[in-house]
Amino acid sequence: MKVFNTLSGRKEEFNITGNRIRMYVCGVTVYDYCHIGHARSQVVFDTIYRYLKWKGYEVTYVRNFTDVDDKIINRAREENLPWQDIAEKYIEAFYQDMEPLGIERPDIEPRATEHIPQMIQMIQALLDRGHAYISEGNVYFNVKSFPEYGKLSKRTLDEMIAGARVEPGEGKQNPLDFALWKASKPDEPSWDSPWGPGRPGWHIECSAMSTHYLGPSLDIHGGGLDLIFPHHENEIAQSEGATGVKPFVRYWIHNGFVRVNQEKMSKSLGNFFTIREILETHDPEALRLFLLGRHYRSPVDFTEKGLRDALAALERMYFSLYILLNRSSFKTIDKAPRFSSTMNADELPDEFSHLKNLITRFKAAMDDDFNTPQAIGAVFDALNQLNNFALKRTPHPAWEKALFLFISSLKHISAVLGVFGSDPVIFIEKLRDRHCQTHGLKREEIEKLVNQRADARKRKDYQQADAIRAELLKKNIILEDYPDGTQWRVRI
Repeated sequence: MKVFNTLSGRKEEFNITGNRIRMYVCGVTVYDYCHIGHARSQVVFDTIYRYLKWKGYEVTYVRNFTDVDDKIINRAREENLPWQDIAEKYIEAFYQDMEPLGIERPDIEPRATEHIPQMIQMIQALLDRGHAYISEGNVYFNVKSFPEYGKLSKRTLDEMIAGARVEPGEGKQNPLDFALWKASKPDEPSWDSPWGPGRPGWHIECSAMSTHYLGPSLDIHGGGLDLIFPHHENEIAQSEGATGVKPFVRYWIHNGFVRVNQEKMSKSLGNFFTIREILETHDPEALRLFLLGRHYRSPVDFTEKGLRDALAALERMYFSLYILLNRSSFKTIDKAPRFSSTMNADELPDEFSHLKNLITRFKAAMDDDFNTPQAIGAVFDALNQLNNFALKRTPHPAWEKALFLFISSLKHISAVLGVFGSDPVIFIEKLRDRHCQTHGLKREEIEKLVNQRADARKRKDYQQADAIRAELLKKNIILEDYPDGTQWRVRI
């Protein structure tokens, strides 16, 4: 398996000692509802977590909540609520947003406010080692004390200093120095410390929580590209500075940005979308497939067309399975394992090459820096091949075995990607119902027209049959004729 390591700037062989993986991903600051950018990061690292487990690794996955911060404090003032209530409100909202997307909960979900002692301990270690200093009740990290500062973001100290400035009253020795501990201010939360009452800086939270649960050296640390500098750069400096252990992280993984219609997402531009707003009108599985349809390191352009295309791809997948199951002897996915569960790809004829190699192609794609677009492409190649052999008037003799193998393979793939795992009958029927409800149509009237067209075809009245087809097409309903009857589908 190869992984692109932000630290080295290249793909590297993924080599760890033993079978255990220690993985930490920066979570959200809980002061507002999650947006599409949060959805992307969560889907990316959820998929990586799932795949590593699927490969047989013992993964300890830690994802934090920042539950004390300037933004939380400001939101509490705006809503005239205790800051703790704001944090609780948006932690619960986070779960409500992520559950429909199939985001698995990590093994450990620490909150910053529950780990103040660990932060104080790490700050003291930095003071003892000469990497930090006290100024008017604040504690700052001394960037010049860590010569490797900038190695993750590939920036030099001179470049960074040129763009930095010291805010009035900060008491920094250097404009790049960053706060480890902030002296308390009136009407703000604070905790006791050796340097006086105050609260931790943002960067120290992740270092303290990650090393507390995973030790001084992690295998994987992840987050969005926007966290490389200064957050992750500062994490390296303070973690390696406090523990003396290098490297703090073996593989740094960062997902790309989300744009909206080729523009940066911004509330001021009116193109800011929360996850819950999107899911009011769009299928959550389609949103997840859309996000996985781009390589995790590439930027994603979020558009209505992109979501429609993802839903259309899902509809094509599930409608094919819907038709094939209906034609099969086992009818439903639950009864599909009428063939031996130990059946392997070698039992299929060579002409089913994409089906025989589906899991191999899926694994090869995911082993190449978690290339989900290629993995998804392998699934649709196999589906197209299955349709070519199964939907003919005289289907291939091995088509039912091929269908069973495809369903069995999908179970493995769905366990990793978090898509393609729905029951096709339920998915298609829900899509039909939603379409009818949205457009004021009645199922019984559609079925009646389908039957009338079937009767017209039997009478060889093709003019009436074509007229019915055209009438339904105006309602975005497509008719497809098969040897054993006609089925209708929704045009996305």
